[in-house]
Amino acid sequence: MFDFQKLAVYQKARQMYKSVMQFLKDAKSIPPKLRDNLARASLSVMLNIAEGAGRFTKPDKRRFYTDSRASAFEVVSCLEACNDLDILPQKDLNSFSYSYEEISKMLFKMIN
Repeated sequence: MFDFQKLAVYQKARQMYKSVMQFLKDAKSIPPKLRDNLARASLSVMLNIAEGAGRFTKPDKRRFYTDSRASAFEVVSCLEACNDLDILPQKDLNSFSYSYEEISKMLFKMIN
């Protein structure tokens, strides 16, 4: 097992990626560019955590964790766009947002 796989933030990001992909599978009416951005940003959260964990210096790790946190913000923004288009109900947006806020806070602690 790699070190990043033991991180609670990575496990949470992985779980959320699966949730986002399930949402995308079920929601057929999402515009293609929004669909692509949402999928890529959600994957980017977990990939940057993994890559950051593999770096040796603190500044290098920090950069990837910062990128991961920025991707989490992007995911929430994409989900808000889905809500604005009446594709994602408000209660589901709230649930996704809460989870990504948790990830963001975990990453913030790792950055500092």
